[in-house]
Amino acid sequence: MSQKISFILILGFMLFALFFGAGNLIFPPMLGQSAGTNVWIANAGFLVTGVGLPLLGVTAFVFSGKDDLQSFASRVHPLFGIVFTVVLYLAIGPFFAIPRAGNVSFVIGVKPFLSNHTGYIPLLIFTIIFFTIACLLSLNPTKIVNIIGKILTPIKLTFIGMLVVIAVINPIGTFQAPSKDYTVNAFFKGFQEGYLTLDALVAFVFGIIIVNAVKEKGATTKKQIINACAKATLIAATLLALVYTALSYMGASSVGKLGRLENGAEVLSKVSDYYFGSYGEIILGLLITVACLTTSVGLITACSSFFHKLIPGISYKRLAIILSVFSAIVANIGLNELIAISIPVLQTLYPIAIDLIFLTFLQSTFGGRSEVYQGSLLLTFFVSVFDGLNTAGLKIEVINNFFTRFLPMYSVGLGWIIPALVGGILGFIFSGLRKKKLWPRVIRLNNNK
Repeated sequence: MSQKISFILILGFMLFALFFGAGNLIFPPMLGQSAGTNVWIANAGFLVTGVGLPLLGVTAFVFSGKDDLQSFASRVHPLFGIVFTVVLYLAIGPFFAIPRAGNVSFVIGVKPFLSNHTGYIPLLIFTIIFFTIACLLSLNPTKIVNIIGKILTPIKLTFIGMLVVIAVINPIGTFQAPSKDYTVNAFFKGFQEGYLTLDALVAFVFGIIIVNAVKEKGATTKKQIINACAKATLIAATLLALVYTALSYMGASSVGKLGRLENGAEVLSKVSDYYFGSYGEIILGLLITVACLTTSVGLITACSSFFHKLIPGISYKRLAIILSVFSAIVANIGLNELIAISIPVLQTLYPIAIDLIFLTFLQSTFGGRSEVYQGSLLLTFFVSVFDGLNTAGLKIEVINNFFTRFLPMYSVGLGWIIPALVGGILGFIFSGLRKKKLWPRVIRLNNNK
């Protein structure tokens, strides 16, 4: 019994460590800075998409009984399975997550020690060194990366924990007025900020890790795997919610003395300097840089393995080099710019991922009919793509006016919910009608025999 409890605890902490990457550190403090006096309601929205959805995603994957993401998504259609999986791996890989790791390392580990007028050269040099090391480690994955991760994660969490506890006990200042975006609908603004973690997307990949870990411990039935996963996700959810909330509070209390900063990485750096001085900044920079490096190695390895499986003609090593070079190029856009570019894409992708999660749980109610998946996801995409265009500044007023008038919550980025329901119902009806048309034909064929 005690062994089972200890395994569940280990699994819960492992899931927490997987989700709580170095990149995730930067979003709650920035949310706190922007939300100000509305920090608690904004943080609640962030926790829904930054904690709740990722852990639901892991559970949905486990619930599906599938072994990989492509087969999981192919329930909709084989073509959707390929396209969705490719897009997801690109998003959590070379397009956003891997370059962001390099950016965060630079902003926290290097930028504080440079003058304000150094130009783009320091970032260029840093990213070349950073991604060269990441590439070399990815070409020859060894136990050293896992060892560094196992040693570094507790140290990183301890330091961040000390920083957060001190910030809560002895706050830098009082909450300030919220920025314009958080004056109204702060909950829904926080809800959309949770998209930036990318965790609801990467949850499907983490689900594979969790399933394999539980199976290695002897779980054989679907029920045993789901029960272990549910308990582990509850532990991870509690830890993530506590840390994110404390970081949001830290950011909200820092504005009075530190001013409004450009991004969450700068907030962390400045707060660390405020409490621990330059030594604290150096320690934080080193910890985050090594943590981001191990994260990058893991993502480069995972993405290269997937694309090699998809395109066997290109070797794993060549793919690892391509992804590393591409990530280094994208990282030179800059952290703020990379986040700005990622938002429209995530505004489009996240509703699809959310819809897929809930359809997976509801599969038994509609018999797993692919038409239900297709109808629901098609209408979800049709609305979410316009949300993405709006965020990118490419507004189509005729469509926006129509959706605002007829779709509840469209103005807060949740207008896709009703179309998702309608699409699912239409898919169910269509599949039923098609079966009725086919049934008499089957009877006639049998009678002819």
